[in-house]
Amino acid sequence: MSQAYGPAGRTYAGPPARPAIPPAVRKYGPRGALFAVVVSVALLLGALVMGFVLVASGEPRAIGIGIVLATLPVGPLVAAYFWLDRYEPEPTRLLVLAFAWGALVATGAALVLQAVEQMVNSSGEQFSAIVMAPLTEEAAKGFFVLLMLWLRRHVIDGLVDALVYAGLVGVGFAFTENILYFAGAYTGGPDFGPGGIASATSLFVLRGVLSPFAHPLFTSATALGVAVAVTSRSGLLRLAAPVGGYLAAVVMHAWWNGSAFLGGGQYFLLTYVFAMVPGFLAMVSLALWGRAREGRLLARAMHDLTRYGYLSPAELPALVSLRARRGARRQAAAHGGPEAGRLVREYQQQAVELATLHNRVMRGTAPAGSLERGTLMLQRLTALRLATGWLR
Repeated sequence: MSQAYGPAGRTYAGPPARPAIPPAVRKYGPRGALFAVVVSVALLLGALVMGFVLVASGEPRAIGIGIVLATLPVGPLVAAYFWLDRYEPEPTRLLVLAFAWGALVATGAALVLQAVEQMVNSSGEQFSAIVMAPLTEEAAKGFFVLLMLWLRRHVIDGLVDALVYAGLVGVGFAFTENILYFAGAYTGGPDFGPGGIASATSLFVLRGVLSPFAHPLFTSATALGVAVAVTSRSGLLRLAAPVGGYLAAVVMHAWWNGSAFLGGGQYFLLTYVFAMVPGFLAMVSLALWGRAREGRLLARAMHDLTRYGYLSPAELPALVSLRARRGARRQAAAHGGPEAGRLVREYQQQAVELATLHNRVMRGTAPAGSLERGTLMLQRLTALRLATGWLR
């Protein structure tokens, strides 16, 4: 059922000389403050752990080469996730936090947990790789998405949002892990061979070229569970789906790691060709489907908003189509300068956020406080419309 958010078109009696634009609706109350504290403390601790690990290696040249090689896959992967997130762009600061969580918190927590387990149980390399690494690493990576679901409930609206956050956490984790692996390969040793740039480059081909998507792929399984929880009305499914997604991520991770050990590594290439690549292609297909579906749902919600007078039908082409959005911003910038282009961008973004919230209201899965939040969004939308002179 559609839901009204207040008297349409009555928030402002008339345009002032310089309309005051309310700030973006981004206050989350006590939960938002708790999220900021938890993430800040976790990032600080993670940075200390990883700083200690890098300094303790005592090989600055190897670390430098590791950083250079580990950085190469990051750009294309991050760009792919930003492209996926274009219909309803997430706040950049949260996307940066997702990457930083993977690079510092998840890697640091996994290293500490695995080190403690080895000290307590004296387990071997194979047990650590097949059992402990999947359990600890997927828990550490997936915890950020669950934290978002718990403390930033308004942010994750469905499949695409969950995949973007989980994917960037996975990219960040792979970045730091690759630094350690590439540095180890350059230094050489029992696990990496004679060392040197040739060893580091060979490992880069394996991890940075052939399988840079491994960690984002594993964490995407947890994201699927979170997406189901967000869109479901069943309380049981909201609890069970993230757990099931995490277990699926652990199984995928363990299978991938185990293929390098079991049977003397003879199943590694088969696992890559017949499991990892198809899994990656399946996840890409799911992401593209989710992106297209997100566009359709936003368009439906915007059309419904026109029924209440919150949006004008004449506005819809420049709000629904990505190409039309860009064209409207360019036209505004050409006639009114960069400030006009910025205001139109803000207007489009606010309309998309209101439509996203309205879509969840229509589905009956909106979080608490949605009507108050929608009213604030509508007020800002009205002020932005006046400031931009939209449709005048």
